[in-house]
Amino acid sequence: MRLLDDIINKEIVDSQGNMIGKVKDMEINTSSYKIESIIVTGSTSKIKKGKKEEDMIPFEEVGSIGDKIILREGINDIKDLFDIY
Repeated sequence: MRLLDDIINKEIVDSQGNMIGKVKDMEINTSSYKIESIIVTGSTSKIKKGKKEEDMIPFEEVGSIGDKIILREGINDIKDLFDIY
């Protein structure tokens, strides 16, 4: 598993290359030690119109982690997920 320091502040882009935001933190299940979700900052204007300055992306939406974190789908396909969290 990647170290938290390697993932914090990485840019997050959707599958179409649109910038979503940056990783601020992660929610980790303390029983399984698996990442449950990524806390994104700077995403408000792209994901949903609201007053929140951060959103949570379920980790299963992550397609790959490299120089950037790339989501499996485009921003328009995942907007509804952010109303859940």
